[in-house]
Amino acid sequence: QVQLVESGGGLVQAGDSLRLSCAASGLSFSSTSMGWFRQAPGKEREIVGAIGWSGGSTRFADSVKGRFTISTDNAKNTVYLSMNSLKPEDTAIYYCAAGRRLITYWGNRRYVDYWGQGTQVTVSS
Repeated sequence: QVQLVESGGGLVQAGDSLRLSCAASGLSFSSTSMGWFRQAPGKEREIVGAIGWSGGSTRFADSVKGRFTISTDNAKNTVYLSMNSLKPEDTAIYYCAAGRRLITYWGNRRYVDYWGQGTQVTVSS
């Protein structure tokens, strides 16, 4: 049984940094593409970034490029989203996702097989 558990969300000020964690069980990063999506109130869920099998490549949305990074710790089976220079428009619920070729099929939620429960990130101005 696959389980994704996010943590690390919270309330921060604009310009601050935050790191989200997603602890995965029941899957292997060597054969699964991992990603982070977010959903702001009244908006559709959008992809923020993704990392390929075994962390070989990453891709980010233009809105976060240069500010966000994704990394994995295979020993802990955990994927991280490090967010720097946060802006109020980054406020959203952030979801960890596991699926198939999330970089190739960028933003296509049909290729997400598992979702985490989400963690709230609020950035005040």
